Amino acid sequence: MTALIKPHGANALTPLIVSDSKRNALAEEAAGLTKLAVSSAAAGNAVMLAAGYFTPLNGFMTKADAMSVGATLKTTNGLFWPTPVLNLVSDASALSVGDRIALLDPNVDGHPVLAVQTIESIDQFSEEELATLTKQVFGTTDSEHPGVAEFQSQGNTAIAGPIEVMNYSYFETEFPDTFRTAVQIRESIAEHGWKRIVAFQTRNPMHRAHEELCHMAMERLDADGLVIHMLLGKLKPGDIPAPVRDAAIRKMIELYFPANSALVTGYGFDMLYAGPREALLHAVFRQNMGATHFIIGRDHAGVGDYYEPFEAQDIFDQVPQDALEIELFKADHTAYSKKLNKVVMMREAPDHSKEDFVLLSGTAVREMLSEGKAPPVEFSRPEVAQILMEHYQS
Repeated sequence: MTALIKPHGANALTPLIVSDSKRNALAEEAAGLTKLAVSSAAAGNAVMLAAGYFTPLNGFMTKADAMSVGATLKTTNGLFWPTPVLNLVSDASALSVGDRIALLDPNVDGHPVLAVQTIESIDQFSEEELATLTKQVFGTTDSEHPGVAEFQSQGNTAIAGPIEVMNYSYFETEFPDTFRTAVQIRESIAEHGWKRIVAFQTRNPMHRAHEELCHMAMERLDADGLVIHMLLGKLKPGDIPAPVRDAAIRKMIELYFPANSALVTGYGFDMLYAGPREALLHAVFRQNMGATHFIIGRDHAGVGDYYEPFEAQDIFDQVPQDALEIELFKADHTAYSKKLNKVVMMREAPDHSKEDFVLLSGTAVREMLSEGKAPPVEFSRPEVAQILMEHYQS
């Protein structure tokens, strides 16, 4: 069997989900432990740790590691890591170092136990330290930024230490056909016999330009397979819900990609909207799931006007050579060319003016869909537009 790309910082994945044989004993223990309600962000971190995406981390970071990641893109022991993986709370008065505690899932009815954590340290961030970390990770401290607002709402005390995770929260039950762990995606890649694998990140439905970008990347990289990997966690208001995105993307793959050339998968995490830093994180966990190449386009993981259009590509030039094995496919803005009757990367059509492209803003597309009008076929496949129209009109 073909050897897949190595996981980040390890020879094998280190998923923190407990085995079936240990689950009952851990559940019994958890029943008698101090309970801690965690934030949705911490729950997402736990799911990513459980699924092997955050290999080789063994749990939540200490304050020292988080500050080191913010300042240097490395943990205190030198592991390349782009964003802090924290369990932040506002009140830790009932907790002590050495305790084992049961972490309650904020996103599932009845708040069941999501994981058990062994507390290695409890550290408070000063206001100044949190502001510094916020600026380093998000590039801004503006509370209008959805990622900043979420981060600043979690509390200032880091509960650090290893975790054992009981389940994948709501992701496995709500998205049984789409949610996949890093372990499962590696298994699928191996079953297909793929050697060169392109990963595509999305939190939106895929329009013609995204579809063609995937075809372009596969062709130019001579790739065997494509893994469309969609975020299934919390988004900002107005973003299209995961089930609708999922249906739209599956329809596109079914009709416009060769059989067995693409996997439609998803992961359980809330969007950070951290632009360049989140692009690095995306690359880390795409390497962990077995992809050899990763598409990064214009304004990857961005929001509003907080980041320059290609800042998420440029940040990879600051990363040490040996930090990541996954390679980038750097994409420009793609759009349909009326001159050439196909989707192109705009930088590869220097003889075009703006009028030669079919360009639509997200707002314009949403308005069309909500009025029951399909966007032009150059922008969106009619079968995909139909699914989106039904969503907007409901």
